[in-house]
Amino acid sequence: MQALVRACSREGWPARIAAVVANRPDAAGLAFAEAAGIATAVVDYRDYPERDAFDAALASVVDGFSPDLVVLAGFMRVLTTPFVERYAGRMLNVHPSLLPSFPGLKTHQRALEAGVALHGATVHFVTPQLDHGPIVAQAAVPVATGDDAAALAGRVLDVEHVIYPRAVRWFVEGRLALDGMRVTVNPPEPQWLFADGATPQEKV
Repeated sequence: MQALVRACSREGWPARIAAVVANRPDAAGLAFAEAAGIATAVVDYRDYPERDAFDAALASVVDGFSPDLVVLAGFMRVLTTPFVERYAGRMLNVHPSLLPSFPGLKTHQRALEAGVALHGATVHFVTPQLDHGPIVAQAAVPVATGDDAAALAGRVLDVEHVIYPRAVRWFVEGRLALDGMRVTVNPPEPQWLFADGATPQEKV
């Protein structure tokens, strides 16, 4: 979330971050947002034993800020279908793997156990099926000899901070075209990066 706030200010996006909404009152991003002059709100999940009730309350708060785009950042709850469909085509998430590989949790440990040579991060539109929405951007990092889950997670987080602001910027600039599961950027810009920021073409 902090990377998005900083990129919006630094790059002069044609948009503003309307609010930061958290599901825990102790979420670290709240203090950062308040210091940056961004409105904040909390919908405490512990006040809602039923998922549907929580998501309805969350949607009510989100709608109060009239966002054009909902960006999930560090939000670890699975959202219900009605909530996701409410923001269809205008809700993004970043997932710490190269989807469709390793959806869900513990992606870094699972990547190590699978013996993959490349791991990474994916920005995608959110759909009712978990971690399955149309892919906007991906970044790959090599899995190094001796990596543990924490080391791998750190390198993946670094590339998340590159591709997530980029994907959000594309959206607010009106440059994303969504056709089924296919997302394109117009005018074109690389949607796939290696860890050092080079495109695959630059690596050939």
